[in-house]
Amino acid sequence: MANLAPSFVSSPSDSCRGSLRTSRISAIKLKVRETEQTHLNLGSSSRKKQGLRMNASKETPELMQGIRKDECKTAEQTEGYDSFSEMKQRFLTFKEKKYLGNLEFYRRLAKSQAPEFMVIACADSRVCPSVILGLEPGEAFMVRNVANLVPPFESGPSETNAALEFAVNSLKVKNILVSGHSCCGGIRALMSMENADGDNSSSFIKNWVIVGKNARLSTKEAASHLSFDQQCRHCEKESVNRSLLNLLTYPWIEEQVMRGNLSLHGGYYDFVDCTFEKWTLDYYKTISRGNKDMIAVKGRSFWS
Repeated sequence: MANLAPSFVSSPSDSCRGSLRTSRISAIKLKVRETEQTHLNLGSSSRKKQGLRMNASKETPELMQGIRKDECKTAEQTEGYDSFSEMKQRFLTFKEKKYLGNLEFYRRLAKSQAPEFMVIACADSRVCPSVILGLEPGEAFMVRNVANLVPPFESGPSETNAALEFAVNSLKVKNILVSGHSCCGGIRALMSMENADGDNSSSFIKNWVIVGKNARLSTKEAASHLSFDQQCRHCEKESVNRSLLNLLTYPWIEEQVMRGNLSLHGGYYDFVDCTFEKWTLDYYKTISRGNKDMIAVKGRSFWS
C-alpha cells in the first residue's frame, strides 16, 4: 500500500501536465488562426475601402483632377487674378489722389460719421448710388438689397430695418431716399409670381421680393392692359411708393417725419437713357386720406 500511494499520486499529475501542455498548444494554435483570420479580414476590409475610394474617384474624376490642378496653381495663375490686379490699381489711385490729398477729411471720418442721407437702393451692379448721385464718403448711410424694398414694421427684424433703426435713431439722418431703377430683375421676379401671396417656394429671392406684393397687386389692377415689360416698369416705381408707405409703419420714423426732422423721398433711375426722377412723400396729405394704400407726393422733379 505504501508503494501504491506515490504511484497513484504521480500518475494523474503527469497526465494533467500533459493535458495542460496539449491545451496550451491548442490554445496557441487557435490564437494564431484567429490572428491570421483577423489580418485576412482587415486586408479584405482595406481592399473593400480602397475599392470604394477608387469607385468614388471614378465617379468624380473632374473634381479630383480639378483639386490636383488647383493645388499646383499659384495665386498669380488663378482666374480672378487680373480682375483683382486692376482693383488694386484703382485702390492705390484712390489712396494717392483722394485719400492722401484730403487726409484731414478722412481722419475726421475715422472718428465719427454724420450723414445727411440714408439711401436704400437695389443690389444691381449697374446702379451704384455713389457713382450715379456722386455721393462722397460720409454723405450717405446706405443699404442695398434685391429690388430696393423696405419691409413693413410688422414683418420683424431684417438687415434693412436694422439699418433704418441705426440711421434714424443714432445717426439722425435728415433724409431717406428709396431709389428704384429700370430693368430691375427683382421686380421682374415679383411680377412673374403666379400667386399674389407667394409661391411657398424655398427660393430666397421669391421669399424676399414678396415684400412688394402690394405693389404687384396694384400694378396688376392699374396696368393689366399693358405688356409684361410695361407692367414691370410701372411696378418699379409703384414699389418705391409702397416702400415709402412701409417706412411710416415704423413708429420712430413716423414720429421724426411728423416733427419735421426727417423727410422721405422716392427716386427712379433709368439707365437706358440716363435720367433720374425724384419726389418727396407729402406726409400730412398722405395720412389725411385715411387710406394706407394711397400716397401723396410733392416736389416731383426730373433730372435729364
